[in-house]
Amino acid sequence: MTTVEQHVITEAADRLAAAARTGSPCAPVRDLIGREDVESAYRIQSRNIETLLASGRTVVGRKIGLTSPAVQKQLGVDQPDFGVLLDDFDVTAAADVDIAQLLQPRIEAEVAFVLSGDIDDTISAEQAPSFVDRVFASFEIVDSRIAGWDISLADTVADNASSGLFVLGESIACTDSPDLAEITMTMTADGEEVSSGTGSDCLGSPWEALVWLANTSLSYGSPLRAGEVILSGALGPMVAVTAGSTYAATISGIGDVSATFTA
Repeated sequence: MTTVEQHVITEAADRLAAAARTGSPCAPVRDLIGREDVESAYRIQSRNIETLLASGRTVVGRKIGLTSPAVQKQLGVDQPDFGVLLDDFDVTAAADVDIAQLLQPRIEAEVAFVLSGDIDDTISAEQAPSFVDRVFASFEIVDSRIAGWDISLADTVADNASSGLFVLGESIACTDSPDLAEITMTMTADGEEVSSGTGSDCLGSPWEALVWLANTSLSYGSPLRAGEVILSGALGPMVAVTAGSTYAATISGIGDVSATFTA
């Protein structure tokens, strides 16, 4: 594969950063790097994350994206990806989520993990629970800096896996967690069901999603660390956010999560 020159990476990163800064979605970056050039896309992602860290933000975890077949179908992609969670992505404590800070938000109900230890070697699904402290019902509020969500795999990877915000809901100790492949999820918007799914819809199990992330992160030289929040990926179809609406989800055996958006 031909290595994309650094000035192209910079141009793509600057395009996405400008969209985030101005609130005006941009054209896809696949015109610069190619639809399937994941290696270059992660270089773009890393460049923008480094810029945000230099401004004083901190890493609090990672997110796994595109784990659900329903979401893959919605976006026209066929494999998972990952992004970085920064401290100001966490709106768990907010009374209402400020929709003005988002461009084109959609919401997904997910399992989230808080890690109890560093993952410095490759792991299996059987080993994964030993690295987890608590298991949460959560919302990921995904967003895209690319106009109309017109994304290829490379576009979403470059755009920090279409990260936006997240909300952590009720939780249980990892030792008390049910079989995560068997859990069910139901999400409502203002009381009306809008999405549903199961743990097996997330790469077969959220544990498998965590394994994929841990091992993939190692391959990129960025191992997962104790205390990090890991969003395991959607359990069902994502839903476009409506201003002023309240979203609630129940994940069996784990608990509930809710979020209200400003009008």
